[in-house]
Amino acid sequence: MKNSLKYQLLLILGAFIWGSAFVAQSAGMDYIGPWTFTCVRSFIAFIALTLLMPLLDRIRHVSPPQKPEERRYLLKASLFCGAAVCIASFFQQAGLQYTTVGKAGFLTTLYVVLVPVLSVFLGRKIRWNVWLAVLVAMSGIWFLSISENEALAYGDILLLISAFLYAVQILTIDHFSPHTDAVRLSRMQFLVCGFLCLIPAVVLEQPSFENILAAAVPLLYAGVMSSGIAYTLQIVSQKNLEPALASIIMSLESVFAALCGFVILHQVLLPRELLGSCLVFAGVLLAQLPEKKQTVS
Repeated sequence: MKNSLKYQLLLILGAFIWGSAFVAQSAGMDYIGPWTFTCVRSFIAFIALTLLMPLLDRIRHVSPPQKPEERRYLLKASLFCGAAVCIASFFQQAGLQYTTVGKAGFLTTLYVVLVPVLSVFLGRKIRWNVWLAVLVAMSGIWFLSISENEALAYGDILLLISAFLYAVQILTIDHFSPHTDAVRLSRMQFLVCGFLCLIPAVVLEQPSFENILAAAVPLLYAGVMSSGIAYTLQIVSQKNLEPALASIIMSLESVFAALCGFVILHQVLLPRELLGSCLVFAGVLLAQLPEKKQTVS
């Protein structure tokens, strides 16, 4: 049944897990660097999705790719998408070292606005509401991130770059996913991401086993709950919800990030930052307005 309350609640739970994962990511930076966190988290996500794959296959009524050309295409797609998510995740993780969880959640959600803007380079038409969403979101960034000396904070710059890169990653998945299994593509991109982060993690950060073990709870939460459980909830719920409603519910990730940052880490947004957060969220909602269907008389 479309728009069932049950599936709305499941997707809200998924958005809460994504939002609260920002707290786990921030806490993990107390023990290990961004390359190491992204590396280990990605391997955990790969394992979690591998274990969940039989359940997801039953839910979606799909089977593994059988033909050699299908497996080769999945590998090719995984390499491109894995590289994109690797760079985007690193910038997000690095940015969390210099800013609050709430600001990180709202700035990351800007990818929702950036995806339709970047798609213009793929020959797609941008609707009026997207341009308005960009203006509203940009004004939100001003209030959220511009400090008294009128300079964009370093951590916020990293997160804005991350939002841009996540938009690129989404468009990359959008390019490859129609021709392969999207869930397997997501699983394999985490594996590729983990291996790509491995060398810079070892060379630049030289993590110890003790430090990784100390960050075990944040890593497990980000890897299993955020990438495994929440992704499964998204798959189950989106099959039973209208796309516009599902997108709006998922964008609540930013609100939950701010709430969890306040409750768990005691990070308080200033009035100016709260106004900016509201404007960014309004821009995100504007970008997701459904297109009016034309009726034939």
